[in-house]
Parts: sequence; C-alpha cells; structure tokens
Amino acid sequence: MSTVQDLFSLEGQTALVTGGTRGIGQAMALALAEAGADILLVQRDTSNQTTKEAIEKLGRKAQIYTCDLSSNESVSQLTPTILEDGHRIHILLNCGGIQRRHPAHQFPDDDWQSVLQVNLTSVFTLSRDVGAHMLASPPMSESSERRGAIINVASLLSFQGGFTVPAYAASKGGVAQLTKALSNEWASKGVNVNAIAPGYIATEMNTALINDQNRAKSILERIPAGRWGSPDDFKGVIVWLASRASSYVSGEVVTVDGGWMGR
Repeated sequence: MSTVQDLFSLEGQTALVTGGTRGIGQAMALALAEAGADILLVQRDTSNQTTKEAIEKLGRKAQIYTCDLSSNESVSQLTPTILEDGHRIHILLNCGGIQRRHPAHQFPDDDWQSVLQVNLTSVFTLSRDVGAHMLASPPMSESSERRGAIINVASLLSFQGGFTVPAYAASKGGVAQLTKALSNEWASKGVNVNAIAPGYIATEMNTALINDQNRAKSILERIPAGRWGSPDDFKGVIVWLASRASSYVSGEVVTVDGGWMGR
C-alpha cells in the first residue's frame, strides 16, 4: 500500500511547463520540482534564467527550450525536438497565456487571433503531441496503467464572460471543453487530463484590475476568502493533479478562487 508521501511524490518524473517564468506558472513549476520532478521550461528566449536557477537550487534538473507560443509552427516543432533529445515527458503543464482588453465592438482581429493562438491553439497542439507521446509510452509502474498527466490552466472566465475580454473568455472556455474532450479519450489509457481555473490572483496579468479602484473593491467584496489569491496558492493543487494522488480524477476544471464560484 502506498503512503500519502508516495502518492504525491514526483521523483523520477519530468514535467514540461509553459508560462513558468513568473506568477502562477513559476510557482507551479517550483512546486513540481519540490515534489521531485525535473523541469523542461518552455520560454520565448533564454534571457530569463530565474526559474531555471531556482529549480536547480532545489537539486532538480532544469532545461530551457525556446518556443514562440504565438506561432503554431514553432509550437509544432517543440515536442519532436524534446523527444529527439531523449526526454520522456510524464507531466505537461500548459500555463502560458496572454490577455488583451478592448470593448467587444472594437476588438481588433489581430488581438483576437493572438489570444486564441496562445491561450487555446497552442494548448491543443502541445496536448495532442505530448499526449501521443504519453499514450505510446509504457506505464510508469507495474501496478498501474498511469502514463502521464496533462494540466491546463483555465480561468473563472471558463464559466463567466467578463468585461472587455471576449477573446480571453472564449479561449478559456475552449480550454475547459478541450480538457474534457481529451479526458474522454485518454483517461482509460492512463493519461489524466484536468484543468485549474484561477480566480482573481495578484499577478501582472491583473494589474489593470488591481489599479482600477472601483473594480478592485467590488472584486474583493465578492471573494469569500477576503483576499486576492497569490501564486503560492497553486502549489498544492498542481502537485495533486500531477501525481498519483489524483489517479481517479480526470476531465475536471478545479477552481482555485477563494470561494468566488460558490457565491
């Protein structure tokens, strides 16, 4: 019988992480490393070494692969490159994302396409390619059919529409449905696919909201926890979804929102 520590351990596993240079993505990448995983970081370039260095200080291996999530050609080349280097990917964390704000009736085509490419199409492409690799890999142990875990980052706007963010809401709604669709096909084959939906988190992406005193006040008043979230609030949930501890959990969109969706 496995102990709780065994269930949550990621020793001997490798995680591929997008969006890991700051905020929620960085906190989750470090959490995966703290649980024992080596990390492959997907970055636009190698100028930001902060997360890599922090992972290495934990005694884990870290390697940066450059990829432009706004180019699906670049995204399509990523997984073959990693596999050619001899890596096996046990965990995929799709956290890379962008935001654009305009009134819906003035929303530019270019911004719509950019948001959908980075937030949704790149998630599908990586999930498809890494998922195929996981399905073709042997089970991680003799006692389990588990072959891998894919965790996507959704949003409260996977459920709600928001204001002046139609592309973001559409992309995150798509992430939630994509998560369920992939789970339906792969859960029986040992690949669990889930999503995490952050609430209102004090990160750079929400700077505009935080600086809008009226919006910030109304948001805070609705959060039962009485505070904005922090990136560290995601460390536990990412390890749970990446590990055997969640082996019977698939197709879920787990909200981490201080109780917002319960209102």
